[in-house]
Amino acid sequence: MLRLLFGNFWMKTTAFLLAAIIWTVVSAQRREQTGEAAFDVALALVGVPRDLVITNIPIPDTVNVRLRGPLSALRSLSSQTFEAALDLSGLRAGEFDIAIRPQSLRVPPGVEVLSIDPPKIRLRFEPRRQKRVPIRPYTVGQLPAGFAEGDVKLEPDTALVSGPASVIRDVSEVATDRLILSGRMGPFRANVSVVSDNPLVRVIEPASTIVTVDVIDLRAEEALTTTDSTSTNGSDTIGTPHERSDAKSLRNGRDPRKGTRVPSRSGDDVRPRESADRPPSKQ
Repeated sequence: MLRLLFGNFWMKTTAFLLAAIIWTVVSAQRREQTGEAAFDVALALVGVPRDLVITNIPIPDTVNVRLRGPLSALRSLSSQTFEAALDLSGLRAGEFDIAIRPQSLRVPPGVEVLSIDPPKIRLRFEPRRQKRVPIRPYTVGQLPAGFAEGDVKLEPDTALVSGPASVIRDVSEVATDRLILSGRMGPFRANVSVVSDNPLVRVIEPASTIVTVDVIDLRAEEALTTTDSTSTNGSDTIGTPHERSDAKSLRNGRDPRKGTRVPSRSGDDVRPRESADRPPSKQ
């Protein structure tokens, strides 16, 4: 009898101690005070098909979740430690109501999900399309007085964009980030981002473009034009001032040497012209 009672003594003792520890832990958990807490947790959309795009924006960033469980477990949670993940894989084009189930939340053991607000969200999916469009330089500010904006060149000058089919169809261009003209007094280059003003349209490539802006100095061009005009007018005048005065006198019928008037002759008079410094011969 004693042999049956004390046989395998150490094994029986170990089993008894393990049972006592387990009973103590379970009893402590049952005796622990429970409570409720609400959290605004992030809403994550995962598994979206690559050939589809969600078009009804904005989509809620968070959902309100109410939990019940041991206070120690609730205190260990925060809005940054867990999220509500919705698996959207296998969906097709169209509009759907997606339920947010408690299974989409990862909570500690012993914590119960009481409610989720909103319990579902509506999502609309459209086929994704791509298109290449021109890039427009977006300049802001005013150049200083006396300067003007000249040619603007972009390298590259087109971009590949992606988005819903109904939106991409009407996209005609995208723009650069701001190019500030204020204070510019000469040509300049800048590496700027390529952006879309439509949140549903994404620029695939390029991420940026090099813009070259020609700034023209109007005062320098005006001075150059005046110099060229003066040079052109001076080249039309031949001879010294004295020679130009003699030529004018001859055109007026006067001899510049004597100040006498030179008699005019008809076109058919073949007589030799008499010198202005001797009297005419007698007939």
